[in-house]
Amino acid sequence: MVKLIKGGVYLTEGKLVRENYAFMTEAKKQNAITHTMAYGILASHNKGDEQNLRIKFDAMASHDITYVGIIQTAKASGLKEFPVSYTLTNCHNSLCAVGGTINEDDHLFGLTAAKKYGGNFVPPHLAVIHQYMRECEAKCGAMILGSDSHTRYGALGTMAVGEGGPELVKQLLGRTYDIKRPEIIAVYLKGKPKKGVGPHDVAIALVGATFKKGFVKNKVLEFVGPGIKNLSMDFRCGIDVMTTETTCLSSIWETDEKTEEYFKVHGRPGDFRPMHPAEPAYYDGAVVIDLSKVEPMIALPFHPSNAYTIKEFIDNAEDLLHGVEEEGNKLLGKPTFHLLDKVRDGQVHVSQGIIAGCAGGTYENVASAAEILKDKSCGCDEFQLSVYPQSQPVYKCLVDNGYVSKLMGAGAMLKTAFCGPCFGAGDTPANNGLSIRHTTRNFENREGSKPSEGQLAAVALMDARSIAATAANGGILTPATDVEYTDHFRKYTFDGSIYEKRVYHGWGKADPSVQVVYGNNIKDWPEQIALTQNVLLKAVSVLNDPVTTTDELIPSGETSSFRSNPLRLAEFALSRKDPGYVGRAKEVKAQEEVRRETGLLPAEVLADLEAAGVEVKPGTMFGSCVVARKPGDGSAREQAASCQRVLGGAANIALEYATKRYRSNLINWGMLPLLASKFDYALGDYIYIEDITKYVLQDSPVIPAKHISGGKCKDISLELGQLTSEEKKIILCGCLINYYKD
Repeated sequence: MVKLIKGGVYLTEGKLVRENYAFMTEAKKQNAITHTMAYGILASHNKGDEQNLRIKFDAMASHDITYVGIIQTAKASGLKEFPVSYTLTNCHNSLCAVGGTINEDDHLFGLTAAKKYGGNFVPPHLAVIHQYMRECEAKCGAMILGSDSHTRYGALGTMAVGEGGPELVKQLLGRTYDIKRPEIIAVYLKGKPKKGVGPHDVAIALVGATFKKGFVKNKVLEFVGPGIKNLSMDFRCGIDVMTTETTCLSSIWETDEKTEEYFKVHGRPGDFRPMHPAEPAYYDGAVVIDLSKVEPMIALPFHPSNAYTIKEFIDNAEDLLHGVEEEGNKLLGKPTFHLLDKVRDGQVHVSQGIIAGCAGGTYENVASAAEILKDKSCGCDEFQLSVYPQSQPVYKCLVDNGYVSKLMGAGAMLKTAFCGPCFGAGDTPANNGLSIRHTTRNFENREGSKPSEGQLAAVALMDARSIAATAANGGILTPATDVEYTDHFRKYTFDGSIYEKRVYHGWGKADPSVQVVYGNNIKDWPEQIALTQNVLLKAVSVLNDPVTTTDELIPSGETSSFRSNPLRLAEFALSRKDPGYVGRAKEVKAQEEVRRETGLLPAEVLADLEAAGVEVKPGTMFGSCVVARKPGDGSAREQAASCQRVLGGAANIALEYATKRYRSNLINWGMLPLLASKFDYALGDYIYIEDITKYVLQDSPVIPAKHISGGKCKDISLELGQLTSEEKKIILCGCLINYYKD
């Protein structure tokens, strides 16, 4: 089904050849490296040198959880108008269900900011962020930056990157996105999917094969091969958006007549051009997917990489669900989470089905579900099915072609374009519930439960086709290959007048006279101080899990309403993973404020250090630190770092960082992204580093430090990893805002 090829490969005459068997000279290899589609796109957007890329994007996008903070940061740094097309969508807090007026206050802020600075504003319920960008902004050969981790438009010939808000701020201020040239991995598709297999099945198989191995981490996936022609555009986009879960940097696909037709249907034929790698093209590795061998898949809680075929899962349901139960009970800290009751008479019964968002709510996914459910019933028991078409144009076409009627006739609930089921707002299952979803993620709490209050439900990811097959079977887990239905759909038509009548198109039309409207929840970022010559860190949270997600660092769901208020949002930091973190971090922050006022660290801190024989130099900054093995998997949200900073955080210490974007968020908020070779830290430990500013500036591979634990001190070595010249200055200044002020 999925095969990984380590080491270099060449694509020549439509086939992959291992580097060892290609017999290429070094000169030919260097030339072949430039033949990938990704290389060409990056080169055309690069303002730096061959290896140190400085990228300027063609367009950007943010939603209503992120754009307020981005615009506030850019404004504080001197923003006058948007220099690129910047689209503000409203698909995360669109229900306005939490926090009184504050969600709609954010939307009004967004609209007035779009008018003042020259941006585009997509009102709530009209489209989810990524579908709107596919329909209206993606272009062959272009690059788009988004403040959402699932910013992926590679199937439309656009290299798109999801990053934390500060990276968008840099673009708004005319700066660049700075990265080392990424490695390129060929994803070679062959064969044709069997009936009943959808894009999520292929995507889950891909994520399952690559994520845990780190095979494509921070690399670009380039989709090539004869299997592409056997996939519709909706199918391609459905795979593409899930590449985020492999931890790759971006993606790009070959384009063809189907891509050209997509642009014609959406009224933008001029944005298409054929795209293929030149011959021969060199790749740093390859993933081979035989589409004909992909089966209906399920990703078990609590990660998209927990991949099994549905039949394999059903055959081993008790063993596999027992493992999920154990993991869930670790989260709760008590043995109250149970899923084994879902297995009855050799069948698995689920509580809920959801088809939604940038991955699930496509025209073909929903139409497939409608055909499977035609003249059937979801039943009148616990199981319920909700369907969210991903944009109003998609919804309208589904209505016009009769698919909505079929779904409603089967008992499915049709809802407007909304990302809530992806991040825990709306459709939260009952405690101990098992939900199957065609959405992007299934991390713990991602469905909206609150483990800190003894609540926990679980989400398994599946394709819309198998979700519909399960619904038709009254909630008994069923792969779509086991049901009869037609997979020939009525032609999709795009009604662009829906956007013409509701979207504010302000790109290139900035009006400085407009006053941005601020709701009373919208607050400026608190002032951050610059890094001092020496730094003393206190470990206020130590996370031993193999991977820590951004959802654990700052939960999604109900917290999203407060993301325009840094101080209030910070109260939720690590609340589901380490409820004592905020109090411990605030204590360190208060002690640092005393130091700044008096010039001395508090007596209790000095006593701890003196007991271990450590003398701290005057003027040393005191900050809190989160220690985790591999933090930052998942969302691009900058708040995973900024909340730590607001609470006085000065560093993270990790064995490695799960994603580039989380490390970038730490840097942009003035926090040291430290690396350790050993994980032997305990809560309350101190780490003292002298001359840290020198080590930041010098690119020192090793940073000597003192680790104080249990009244004893030992010398250790830490690392910072490679920093660009701008990143060094940002850390020294204390955050990106300070850097731009300076």
